[in-house]
Amino acid sequence: MHQDGLVEFDAVLAIARRGSFRAAALELGLSTTALSNAIAKLERQLGVRLFNRTTRSVALTDAGRKFVDQVGPAVRNIHDAMDIARSQQETPSGTLRINAFPTAAREILEPLLLQFLRRYPQVHVDLVTEGRIVDIVAEGFDLGLRSADLVPSDMIAIPVGPPRSFAVVATPAYFKANEKPRVPPDLHRHACLRIRLPNGALHRWQFEKDGQSVQIDVHGPITLDEASLSRIAVLDNVGIGYFMESDIREDIEAGRLVRVLENWTPPLVPLCLYYPSRRNPSAAFKALIGMARQIAG
Repeated sequence: MHQDGLVEFDAVLAIARRGSFRAAALELGLSTTALSNAIAKLERQLGVRLFNRTTRSVALTDAGRKFVDQVGPAVRNIHDAMDIARSQQETPSGTLRINAFPTAAREILEPLLLQFLRRYPQVHVDLVTEGRIVDIVAEGFDLGLRSADLVPSDMIAIPVGPPRSFAVVATPAYFKANEKPRVPPDLHRHACLRIRLPNGALHRWQFEKDGQSVQIDVHGPITLDEASLSRIAVLDNVGIGYFMESDIREDIEAGRLVRVLENWTPPLVPLCLYYPSRRNPSAAFKALIGMARQIAG
């Protein structure tokens, strides 16, 4: 966005929208210093302060509020005009911003995004991973990536990626010393890696078989919130871990990890790339959607 020659206007609108210099800088792909300099430059040109700033908060001044009310619609119109012009491009180029869960991003990075970049080298993908669910329109993303059951109903969704499931695993050495669990409640007798969700809650391990759903509140020596850390701990014989199967598939195939309770971890709903209806999509956007539909097909 900041490459459109409207950096000062976009900066004011982003700060007003997000209520934070840091959040606005992240949205615009700028450093907080560059954002502050842009605001200072505009305030000097106008001769008024647009924001009241303290160490804890940012708020529009009366002059700033009037400025945003007047400038906001005009800037949106200019961006719309630029989008219309870009939609006439034949060669995909520019930046696509995508928001995704970390596990989802790992699943589609190689089969979709890296293949896309090889095919269209003039496109830059800005992939942001976070555990929370965001409003991709309000936060300036072109697309989102979530499991199908988490996609907002007003979005267009394209299934992407291979079949997905959870996997319960430990090392051969762990299972040599401990009997393998045969049903989910057996996990209560094992050392398990606990999972903390992005909202701070502890995750109960989910299982299902023959229409019967079971949730197990496991116990163990460590609680982690990132799959890559859990993988390190499990490979070090700390205990049993619960992963997206794609995150530890190579370890299972190489024999470093042994999967158990597989008949209790059925396929999950697919991942979906989703986006709002767009009147003037760029060539890059159309190319990515086309490639995603090819993979889905």
